[in-house]
Amino acid sequence: MAAAWSAGIGLAVLMTLTVAGWVAAPHGPFGEDIGDVLRAAVQAWLVGHHVGFGIPGGGVTLLPLGLVVLPGLLLYRAGRWLARSCELPRLRHLFRAALAIAGPYAAISGTLALIGQTEVVRPSVLQALIAGFGVAFVAGGAGVLFQLLKDKQIPKRRLLDLMPDRPRSLLVGTLSATGTLLATGALLFGAGLAAGMDRAAALTGNLAPGLVGGALLLLVQLLYLPNAVVFGLAYAVGPGFALGTGTVVAPTGVSVGAVPMLPMLAALPDNGPAPVVSLAALGVPFLAGAVGGVLTQRSAPAVVSEAAPLWGFVCGVTTGLVCAALSLLAGGSLGAERLSEVGPSAWQVGLITALEVGLAAAIAAWVANWRYYRHAGAGTGGAPAEAGGDEGDEAADGEEPSPVPVPAPARRRGRPVLRVVPDPPTGAPARAAAPPAPPAPPAPSG
Repeated sequence: MAAAWSAGIGLAVLMTLTVAGWVAAPHGPFGEDIGDVLRAAVQAWLVGHHVGFGIPGGGVTLLPLGLVVLPGLLLYRAGRWLARSCELPRLRHLFRAALAIAGPYAAISGTLALIGQTEVVRPSVLQALIAGFGVAFVAGGAGVLFQLLKDKQIPKRRLLDLMPDRPRSLLVGTLSATGTLLATGALLFGAGLAAGMDRAAALTGNLAPGLVGGALLLLVQLLYLPNAVVFGLAYAVGPGFALGTGTVVAPTGVSVGAVPMLPMLAALPDNGPAPVVSLAALGVPFLAGAVGGVLTQRSAPAVVSEAAPLWGFVCGVTTGLVCAALSLLAGGSLGAERLSEVGPSAWQVGLITALEVGLAAAIAAWVANWRYYRHAGAGTGGAPAEAGGDEGDEAADGEEPSPVPVPAPARRRGRPVLRVVPDPPTGAPARAAAPPAPPAPPAPSG
């Protein structure tokens, strides 16, 4: 029921948008086009799950990442409903519940891939099965998890506490470094679009989409906005991206030909050398590595100083893997011949990101680890104690003041607690013996 509810509502929403597009475009009688409208809605539903499709002479795999939000939210709500209805007693039942949603949802996705095939458009049934299962397992499982946490009154922040120290530190460092790179990509796209706003307005005027068509055109561009952010990330890292075979948009130079008439493409720089201002983004991967390395060390300080740069470099490698996966999802092809290569190269982005971020993260983690233990060691030093009398009396007795240990720093975010126990003074008795009790007085005589 949860899988069918999610797929049905998502298909109904996309059916509404498809009918609106059909109304805005030149068309024949609705009775003759009803089959094409239904298949177009099914194909849009499959595109929302990042399912590519083949066309004569090529394929279309450059799909909007923003459309994945719709089935993700619906599956998240379905997962919460499932957790409330079944009253799962333990958190360990999360895997079974996510699998229970993903199985039938994958079957629905494969069935719709068969229904959506035409003589021109052929969705991939295998990709529909895999993508449907993956999206349902992740989004539905997240809904089940958060509902269980709410029912059992467990704070969400405790999820990180349940993880071992080292995986938690790598997760925090990787997410922070990747977030820094994505924010830079969004900033580059926004700056380019602001500089080319006149061209975007001219393109929109040439298209003359009308009221309904203009709304749909804006919606399509918003759905492709995450792709543009990933393209900006690839530009900041260095390899850049392509907009067709033999084209490149990178800090080394810009060479593009004719591009589709999409207003958001006005953010592209002109052919020739890259804008000088945009070259400042090349330092962002090293900044992201420094942030990731410091947070990796803070979450789980390395006891051996030589291990800190190693874990910082591992943080860079995991960040490279995440960026490579994002580049693979954001790019693709838009048919045959010239537009068969659009987007960044996944292996180039992943490799260069791992090297740049990993190098900066290794240095930052080593420095942060050294500073942490230096300050922790300074905070555990002993200090003389004042014992009632003055220093002259203590010197006269020939006794050294006993060191008073400073309380150890509190444990925070997985940091080890350092405790320093001072050795007793040489020759001093371990413990003063108690004086003997006085003898009892004799009993009085009668």
